[in-house]
Amino acid sequence: MSNKYTFVSLCEEILALEKQPMSPDEIWQKAKETGIDQKLGSTGKTPTASIGARLYVDIRDNGDNSKFIQVSKRPARFILKSQDFNKTEIESAVQKADATTAKQVSKFNERDLHPLLVKYAYQSPHFKSYVKTIYHEKSTKKNKGANEWLHPDLVGVYFPFGDYNKATTELQKALSINSIKLFSFEMKKELNYTNLRECYFQAVSNSSWANEGYLVALKIDEDSDFRNEIQRLANSFGIGIIKLNAENIDESEIICTARFNDILDWDTLDRLAEDSPDFRAFISDLKEDIALQKVKSKYDDVLKDEEYDDYVKEKKIA
Repeated sequence: MSNKYTFVSLCEEILALEKQPMSPDEIWQKAKETGIDQKLGSTGKTPTASIGARLYVDIRDNGDNSKFIQVSKRPARFILKSQDFNKTEIESAVQKADATTAKQVSKFNERDLHPLLVKYAYQSPHFKSYVKTIYHEKSTKKNKGANEWLHPDLVGVYFPFGDYNKATTELQKALSINSIKLFSFEMKKELNYTNLRECYFQAVSNSSWANEGYLVALKIDEDSDFRNEIQRLANSFGIGIIKLNAENIDESEIICTARFNDILDWDTLDRLAEDSPDFRAFISDLKEDIALQKVKSKYDDVLKDEEYDDYVKEKKIA
């Protein structure tokens, strides 16, 4: 009989060690800190999601014979039955864990995550894009609320210059075919039930001008109902969802793909150009690079691998 060490084994060991309610993400982070993750033969690209799935399946399939209990839903946290917490102790431990998680997430600013997205979007086969931060504080000051939810945090552009030879791009131009793509990104540190709708519809509001718009976060609730809800929103309103992986940026995920818009919203583009000097510069740079058929303009710097590792450690993002 196989004695293979599994994600369920890992969960049991970590929960026995910590003696407190933990989410799949917290279990995985503790496993990495203690080196227990090394006992797994393979983790795949999304170990946190795998942990959550294994726990849900174990509880569902084994019922009273499962070693685990889910003690909260948003976020989902689990304990071992053998630890015999009473209801008051569980509620207290969950509140303490929530406070600890909130404190950990608050160590860095949303804008500190921009270089992560810049590197991911530049290297991702889906985007292959140059990205620029839009500084809201530079925008034209208007009456309170006039510019609310107007500006995306970052904008990106895919140029076909590296994928097609000059003759092909000139033919596209002659046929009035445009293979350039514009992206809009709204950045958040975390997505959960508390902030999902506000964050999502903020992205809907400020991304209508682009070919594809995305809501981006470092942490996303792993609860299956929550994941179903963000997929439902993406299906209905077309804004995609990206989960950044700070430790290995290439393993960041497009959880929900954005709906592609063939026609740009020129009214919103014009409004953004009028109000935001950064967006106006972005448009000017696009025009210059398209005319030259090469990228010569200044976009956000893409950190080299070593620089990236130093950056996330300095900011305590990973």
